Amino acid sequence: MTERVLSQRSDAWIWVLVIAATCSVIALAVVQGRHPQQQLNGKPAPTVALPLLGGGRSSIQQGKVTLVDFWATWCAPCRASMPRVQKLYTEYKSNGVELFSVDTDDASPDREPQVREFLLQNGLTFPVVLDDGSAERAFSVASLPTLLLLDREGKVAWSHIGALTASREGDLRVALNQALGR
Repeated sequence: MTERVLSQRSDAWIWVLVIAATCSVIALAVVQGRHPQQQLNGKPAPTVALPLLGGGRSSIQQGKVTLVDFWATWCAPCRASMPRVQKLYTEYKSNGVELFSVDTDDASPDREPQVREFLLQNGLTFPVVLDDGSAERAFSVASLPTLLLLDREGKVAWSHIGALTASREGDLRVALNQALGR
């Protein structure tokens, strides 16, 4: 074979590899784009029970409007959202809204003291459960923070991935009021 034919075959293989890589990237983007709001909205939330920070266990209660907040102490967008989550919890808990605040830090002997210190430093007073990964898997959490609103039937009524901004807080307030029948 001539050098020209070999060069053309080599070029063809390179293009095949480029096309295959492009298809793989597109497929990965589509799979990663399936966030909890797309998978869970309108569906019953999974049942999970986790250890409470400080002892005991907690689970999501049926019949109650519940915010489910997935976060970690190392997560900067989580830290940015926490004051808004605290404010909403404080404001709405008198209306029966529950908060299932899920710390997703890796299990370690220092985890509980680190989470307590994080809450203290940030003036956060809500109850926290410690996830062993089961809640993240059950809710298909791929990114932090992830915030979900469950209605009284335990169905996901609203969800958001990323820092809770002022505009998204407004959207959440509308969803909370609807879930409370206001």
